[in-house]
Amino acid sequence: MAEARPVRNPELAELGPKLDKPNRDRLIEKGLLEVTATRPAMVLELTDRGWATCAAIIGADTPERPSGQGRALYTVLRALRRHFDRNGLTPAEVFYQLDDNALAGEPDVLGDQVEEKVRAAYVRLAARAGGWVDLVRLRDELSDVSRHDLDGALTRMYRIPGVSLVPEENQKTLTAKDHAAAVSIGDQAKHLIAIED
Repeated sequence: MAEARPVRNPELAELGPKLDKPNRDRLIEKGLLEVTATRPAMVLELTDRGWATCAAIIGADTPERPSGQGRALYTVLRALRRHFDRNGLTPAEVFYQLDDNALAGEPDVLGDQVEEKVRAAYVRLAARAGGWVDLVRLRDELSDVSRHDLDGALTRMYRIPGVSLVPEENQKTLTAKDHAAAVSIGDQAKHLIAIED
């Protein structure tokens, strides 16, 4: 969950406890994990049900007779749940996949240029700073920017203080164009953007 991406089996052991075959098979049977056999190593990914189960563990009571580390982990998870609840966040909004440039520590010049275009378009479209602009209008305004580049910029901007990307509250009002214009961050479609400054 914390990686928010498919993980190769050898890499999983570096991130946490090794997942042996009996436990892996049990997670697959419960529908929590998908495994893709690729060479040289299999790739594991949480299913939607797996994400939901992990989300339920965040804030859960400490199991009976935990280790010292287990007790500390559940204490931190309860604090994380309070943060989620206080700020109206979902795990998908906190646990997201880093882009390749961020992982490599390389500057993203194109991303910076696209972000500047997004900010300029937002100023033209928003009634006021911090006002909501739907992504249909933003994409129309930035028709010269590829979907891939714009989605990447929006995903990066989502992490910047003062920038908000949210789903439309009334999902019944969404049109096919709204769905197509949405950017997926974590496992949630975002339809509106607001920039405070």
